[in-house]
Amino acid sequence: MNRYIKINPSDNVVVAIDALNGGDTLDVEGRSITLLQDVPAGHKVALLPLAQGENIIKYGSPIGHARRDIAEGEWVNETNIKTNLEGLLDYSYNPIDTTLDIPMCDKTFNGYRRKNGDVGIRNEIWIIPTVGCVNGVVNELAETLRRETGCKGVDAIVAFPHNYGCSQLGDDHENTRKVLRDMCHHPNAGGILVVGLGCENNQPDAFREFLGDYDTERVRFMVTQKVSDEHEEGMSILRELYTIASQDSRTPVSLSELRVGLKCGGSDGFSGITANPLLGVFSDFLIAQGGTSVLTEVPEMFGAETLLMNRCENVELFDKTVHLINDFKAYFIANNQPIYENPSPGNKAGGISTLEEKSLGCTQKCGRSAVKDVLMYGDRITRRGLNLLSAPGNDLVASTALASAGCHLVLFTTGRGTPFGTYVPTVKVSTNTTLFNNKSGWIDFNAGTLVEGETMQALSQRFIDYIVAVANGQFTHNERKGYREIAIFKTGVTL
Repeated sequence: MNRYIKINPSDNVVVAIDALNGGDTLDVEGRSITLLQDVPAGHKVALLPLAQGENIIKYGSPIGHARRDIAEGEWVNETNIKTNLEGLLDYSYNPIDTTLDIPMCDKTFNGYRRKNGDVGIRNEIWIIPTVGCVNGVVNELAETLRRETGCKGVDAIVAFPHNYGCSQLGDDHENTRKVLRDMCHHPNAGGILVVGLGCENNQPDAFREFLGDYDTERVRFMVTQKVSDEHEEGMSILRELYTIASQDSRTPVSLSELRVGLKCGGSDGFSGITANPLLGVFSDFLIAQGGTSVLTEVPEMFGAETLLMNRCENVELFDKTVHLINDFKAYFIANNQPIYENPSPGNKAGGISTLEEKSLGCTQKCGRSAVKDVLMYGDRITRRGLNLLSAPGNDLVASTALASAGCHLVLFTTGRGTPFGTYVPTVKVSTNTTLFNNKSGWIDFNAGTLVEGETMQALSQRFIDYIVAVANGQFTHNERKGYREIAIFKTGVTL
């Protein structure tokens, strides 16, 4: 097995596959490179002398410039490389050919067909508070119903406490309402009880109207200040919902109806080499079958945004993508924060030195398909194909936004590992085999074999089969452990 990988022929760095020792020599395209110090796995090595100010090239693109002269064989990291990125930019639309030659297949999954024609991959009972004041109530109700039923006939019974629904203004109030509305419309739930207090800003009656058309048999309401015993009343409603949902059954569904969210977190130097390209291949495959994928975490598009802009189907979508990027930069500026305060300490320890490097790896998750739509935070998917979604990089907030857009599951790549899960199945894909072996209770699928000799064709076929199995009902680790939560984007003041 190779000890390093050169991703693109024009790169002036290579990435260490395993930890390398100072004094080791690498044979790179007929040249011997002697390492000047130890280099951790996932980190970069200079292939030639780089002058101060000279661009560092990885993935065939600049990922920053040298802060000082860098010698051949030197470890390249955040101490000797600096971002090239600036503030708000002007962009021009230079569309590229996004035609892909991917054959159709006859794969299906077994899903739950809902009354409105939508399909879910889970059949769960959800208890959703309109306001954080009733978090204790919804948790108690969920625990009681789980004890009574053992969850037989449904996939899970889950309460989703949150901190909001009152003392919020403007966009924050609307963000809360939109995410909770989106949950009430999500097809992975076979029954939903919305629990209000009665005096909150997110008034239950107004929220009910905000839902628009919904299945009144499957989505019920309870206002705790208006009943004498909220536990008794809530359990009466939940037992009815449970009886209805437990009669649901799976039926074969075309893969064209599957919607997946694309997310990464705790990235490392292998993210853009193994797991993210795997998701890109899967995303292109799913879209070729008529399905949908959604890419978010806008701050981690900075530095690679033109690659997405030029894949937009038309100039209107290009303009929306420009706003997606620049509006998020303006948000940083308005709050007197640096636009490029990224990557995180964990990213740097894993081998990612600049935001360009992180973004060039991050955006590989969406493959090479055309951008079909651009969604604002809280918007729901209306067009099949690749969608871009406005949300921050924060793992919990972004994953919640993906689920709220209508994604049936979130595909989450990681090189450092994380146990969390949002309110839909959250598939953890490791970038390296060491993480997969060390955190077998967190990681669902290992993409690290891609640098150990497995071909992308073989790996992607295994991954397709695994995702179909999850859509058919196979639990992810976060589901088995009950790690389920929501996080809502907040930008303004709290009263």
